[in-house]
Amino acid sequence: MDKTPATNDSLRALPSVDALLKTDTARSLLDEVGSAKLTSLARSVTADLRQELITDASRWISDNGLKTQLLIEAEVRLRALHHLQKSSGVRRVINATGVVLHTNLGRAPLSDAAREAMIEAAGYCSLEYDTITGERGLRGARAEHLLVDLTEAEAALIVNNCAAAALLVLSTFASGAETIVSRGELVEIGGDFRVPDVMAQSGTRMIEVGTTNRTRLSDYKKAISEDTRAVMRVHTSNYRIVGFTKTPSLSELADLAHTSKLLLYEDAGSGALIDLTSYGIEGEPVIRKSIDDGADIVTFSGDKLLGGPQAGLIVGRKELIEKMRQKPLYRALRADKLRLAALEATLESYARGESVPSLAMIAMPADQILTRSQAFADRVNSSMANGIKLELIQEQSVVGGGAAPLSPLPTTLISLKHPSLNAEEIAARLRRGKPPVIARILDDRVALDLRTVAPIEEPEVESAIAGLPS
Repeated sequence: MDKTPATNDSLRALPSVDALLKTDTARSLLDEVGSAKLTSLARSVTADLRQELITDASRWISDNGLKTQLLIEAEVRLRALHHLQKSSGVRRVINATGVVLHTNLGRAPLSDAAREAMIEAAGYCSLEYDTITGERGLRGARAEHLLVDLTEAEAALIVNNCAAAALLVLSTFASGAETIVSRGELVEIGGDFRVPDVMAQSGTRMIEVGTTNRTRLSDYKKAISEDTRAVMRVHTSNYRIVGFTKTPSLSELADLAHTSKLLLYEDAGSGALIDLTSYGIEGEPVIRKSIDDGADIVTFSGDKLLGGPQAGLIVGRKELIEKMRQKPLYRALRADKLRLAALEATLESYARGESVPSLAMIAMPADQILTRSQAFADRVNSSMANGIKLELIQEQSVVGGGAAPLSPLPTTLISLKHPSLNAEEIAARLRRGKPPVIARILDDRVALDLRTVAPIEEPEVESAIAGLPS
């Protein structure tokens, strides 16, 4: 069918921006949005309607009159556009996926102490002020001291993420020279951090040695030249090579590097401050052991297995840390007051021997999750009038965040069955809730994992399920 382009009469029926702003819908949004933003939204809505009229005016023919129809449509679109833009911002969600360190959902949930510390630091705070002497203080001094105590390194430095930490290390000590790294460690994590890209940005020349699955100490030794400044060891956080593999130990690399008067740098990635084997997590380097094994510098994340805010943590020999602190690049990469406050509170929890929320979720026993899930399903099945039924499925949670890929966590999923909605529709409606509930879809069924849902959040999840249509 041929489309009917707009006539001048149909275009004149289009509501003006001013007319749209005088509607009840616009007035109801004014206090929340503000005059300037509301005007911008109205212009966007009327521009879209104008283009649709120019393309095909026939769809807007109505017995109620074109002008009335277009104004009603403009109001609907104005509210929808506001909701869409508001929903795209950062806001609280309930993570019912069972992925503990969910990158898209903010990775590690902060402890109550860390959240309170951020609130306290949100106003004026002693970021770079010594309240004892009344003089300028060192940014992040308390967090750095805690890192030294917890890792037994000589000194520490804090930047805004782990990629920034790697960039600072390599730029300081190997720019314009060579850094040796195993081919099997050239990883990509989350699509944003590729080891070769960070190395190139730092100005160092990457010298690959070995093969994907086997790199010998002799491979490193043969690659050393007069231009070599560092040997880099990268923890392959998000994957493992199993079977016919070989790689030197960190202590072996340390002996080689130090004999050759080179720097040994380990990017440990996930940032385990304690041995996590009792949590069922294997293969994650403990930072203290890396220092004991001879690494000159170790970098790791604050928001993965450490369970704090996003941060790049650098520990190692004091003279090396101080050299990085003096670099102009450090100022561009250093952490802000809120990040430092949350990190300090998280590290203090470790110092007291307390667990943090993410590790508590990882350590949650399977029978505890089963008990909670059964009670949750019984409550919902006995009270819902919308035809939805909940069933239990034995499955696995995952650590996530590019950590512990070979350490699945046994769990119980709560599967949702609705008489008329399919899995995609159920998941979409849960995401549109207040707060949004983020579930996973397994075998065409929506599934909830209470491992990552706090008990205090369970009533909100129940309300979201109750809000599904009959």
